[in-house]
Amino acid sequence: MEAIVAAPLDWSQCTAVESIPGKVGGAWLFKGTRTPVSLVFENLEAGLTVDEIMEQYPVTREQINAALEFAARSAAAAPPTLKALIP
Repeated sequence: MEAIVAAPLDWSQCTAVESIPGKVGGAWLFKGTRTPVSLVFENLEAGLTVDEIMEQYPVTREQINAALEFAARSAAAAPPTLKALIP
Protein backbone atom coordinates (compact mmCIF):
# COMPACT_ATOMS: atom_id res chain seq x y z
CA MET A 1 0.00 0.00 0.00
CA GLU A 2 1.24 3.50 -0.77
CA ALA A 3 0.79 6.51 1.46
CA ILE A 4 1.21 10.06 0.29
CA VAL A 5 3.24 12.23 2.61
CA ALA A 6 2.88 16.00 2.45
CA ALA A 7 5.87 18.30 2.60
CA PRO A 8 6.58 19.87 6.00
CA LEU A 9 5.18 23.33 6.62
CA ASP A 10 7.43 26.37 6.36
CA TRP A 11 6.57 27.91 9.72
CA SER A 12 8.87 30.87 9.01
CA GLN A 13 5.98 32.27 6.95
CA CYS A 14 3.57 32.29 9.93
CA THR A 15 3.67 35.59 11.82
CA ALA A 16 2.37 34.07 15.08
CA VAL A 17 5.39 31.84 15.64
CA GLU A 18 9.16 32.04 15.97
CA SER A 19 12.14 29.74 16.21
CA ILE A 20 15.13 30.93 18.23
CA PRO A 21 18.26 28.77 18.33
CA GLY A 22 18.86 27.62 21.90
CA LYS A 23 15.28 28.32 23.01
CA VAL A 24 13.40 25.03 23.49
CA GLY A 25 15.85 23.37 21.14
CA GLY A 26 15.02 25.71 18.26
CA ALA A 27 11.44 24.40 18.02
CA TRP A 28 8.75 26.58 16.48
CA LEU A 29 7.12 28.42 19.38
CA PHE A 30 4.29 30.87 19.73
CA LYS A 31 5.89 34.32 19.79
CA GLY A 32 6.78 35.54 23.26
CA THR A 33 6.29 32.09 24.82
CA ARG A 34 8.10 28.81 25.28
CA THR A 35 5.03 26.96 24.01
CA PRO A 36 5.71 24.78 20.95
CA VAL A 37 3.28 25.03 18.05
CA SER A 38 3.25 21.23 17.90
CA LEU A 39 1.71 21.17 21.37
CA VAL A 40 -1.51 22.69 20.03
CA PHE A 41 -1.84 20.06 17.31
CA GLU A 42 -1.03 17.23 19.72
CA ASN A 43 -3.60 18.44 22.24
CA LEU A 44 -6.30 18.98 19.63
CA GLU A 45 -5.64 15.48 18.33
CA ALA A 46 -5.97 14.19 21.91
CA GLY A 47 -9.43 15.79 22.13
CA LEU A 48 -8.79 19.06 23.97
CA THR A 49 -10.59 22.20 22.87
CA VAL A 50 -8.92 25.51 22.09
CA ASP A 51 -10.31 26.88 25.37
CA GLU A 52 -8.77 23.98 27.32
CA ILE A 53 -5.41 24.55 25.64
CA MET A 54 -5.55 28.26 26.52
CA GLU A 55 -6.30 27.36 30.15
CA GLN A 56 -3.23 25.12 30.35
CA TYR A 57 -0.68 27.06 28.28
CA PRO A 58 0.22 30.74 27.83
CA VAL A 59 -1.20 31.13 24.32
CA THR A 60 -4.05 33.25 23.02
CA ARG A 61 -6.95 32.29 20.81
CA GLU A 62 -5.51 34.59 18.14
CA GLN A 63 -2.16 32.77 18.20
CA ILE A 64 -3.81 29.36 17.99
CA ASN A 65 -6.14 30.46 15.21
CA ALA A 66 -3.25 32.00 13.26
CA ALA A 67 -1.28 28.74 13.46
CA LEU A 68 -4.29 26.60 12.51
CA GLU A 69 -5.21 28.86 9.61
CA PHE A 70 -1.61 28.91 8.38
CA ALA A 71 -1.39 25.11 8.56
CA ALA A 72 -4.71 24.71 6.72
CA ARG A 73 -3.75 27.16 3.95
CA SER A 74 -0.31 25.60 3.57
CA ALA A 75 -1.64 22.05 3.46
CA ALA A 76 -4.26 22.99 0.88
CA ALA A 77 -1.76 24.80 -1.33
CA ALA A 78 1.09 22.27 -1.26
CA PRO A 79 0.82 19.18 -3.42
CA PRO A 80 1.97 15.88 -1.88
CA THR A 81 5.65 15.42 -2.58
CA LEU A 82 6.64 12.02 -1.28
CA LYS A 83 5.21 8.55 -1.56
CA ALA A 84 6.06 5.92 0.99
CA LEU A 85 5.26 2.25 1.01
CA ILE A 86 3.35 0.97 4.00
CA PRO A 87 3.73 -2.75 4.65
